[in-house]
Amino acid sequence: MNLKILIADDDAGMRLVLRKIIESMEELECIGEATDGGEAVRLCLELRPDVVFLDVDMPVMKGTEAAKKITEAQPGIFKVFCTAHADYMTDAFEVYASDYLIKPFKTDRVRQTLRRLQKEKAKNKAAPPKTIMLKSRDGMTFVPVKDILMIYRENKVTYIETSNESYTTSESLNSLEDKLTGGDFFRCHRAYIISPAAVANIYPYGRWTYTVSLRGTDKTALITHEKLDELQRIL
Repeated sequence: MNLKILIADDDAGMRLVLRKIIESMEELECIGEATDGGEAVRLCLELRPDVVFLDVDMPVMKGTEAAKKITEAQPGIFKVFCTAHADYMTDAFEVYASDYLIKPFKTDRVRQTLRRLQKEKAKNKAAPPKTIMLKSRDGMTFVPVKDILMIYRENKVTYIETSNESYTTSESLNSLEDKLTGGDFFRCHRAYIISPAAVANIYPYGRWTYTVSLRGTDKTALITHEKLDELQRIL
């Protein structure tokens, strides 16, 4: 199972070591490097890696704090801490760290972790969720995944549209997209996720954008020119 990996460490030598390990293994790709905690958060939001390696003691923002922000935006990302500080282990696992490597570590130890994460990703992808649970102060709502036509974000609120109901949640699109991994959904725009099976029509909307109408709802989504090419291949 292919893994996209981001390395966040202010030590250039450590970034090089981790990158060489990644490049030596099959189906692994280092898609970016960050030199501080703030950049790690930004690149995770921009590049959406499967795994992020985090040092603890970094400029701008500690790795543990960066991990909290990354988890809020992308709950499904694997976070592996690589640090010389053993006393941050409790903090790391409070943000659902997948592993905690103490420097200096052996190369085989990193490979072992990456192979395990490959297996976990494959297992998660093979079993798409049947429902999405939405929490609120009034309780919990369970939305059948098979009924979802579109999810979109507007005025800091996320809307989930089905053929007969509309739900709202404070969860981000990135969070919901991670939950839907393995399901039949497509991120067509930074503010929209759609079910390709529900697409009825696509019309031009501006120079580089199109509108998508979906069967079962009068709501429309936006899709970028680049994403349109990808959607056409899917359909």
